[in-house]
Amino acid sequence: QVQLVESGGGLVQAGGSQRLSCAASGRTSGISFMGWFRQAPGKEREFVAAISRNFDATEYADSVKGRFDISRDNAKDAVYLRMNSLKPEDTGVYYCAAAVSGTWRYRTSYEYWGQGTQVTVSS
Repeated sequence: QVQLVESGGGLVQAGGSQRLSCAASGRTSGISFMGWFRQAPGKEREFVAAISRNFDATEYADSVKGRFDISRDNAKDAVYLRMNSLKPEDTGVYYCAAAVSGTWRYRTSYEYWGQGTQVTVSS
């Protein structure tokens, strides 16, 4: 089992920045990639970004490309999401997720999920 705990959410003004953290614990050795998803009220959970644990590879949703940056620290078993130029439409609950295999953008690829952290961007 893998446990994921997110932190760093909160209220921020449009145009501002915020950094989310995800701490992983448990049997993390089998995890091959980790991702961030978000869910706005009344909408489905959507892919935001993902990163390989073992290779220098990342992937982003078109809506955040150029504004968000995903990074990792394997020594700390942590993944981060730096969010810049935030917009009101970035508001939602942000979830950290971990996967053994699969397609990075697909929610169903991820076996492990955190509890989520709320990000609210005010206009």
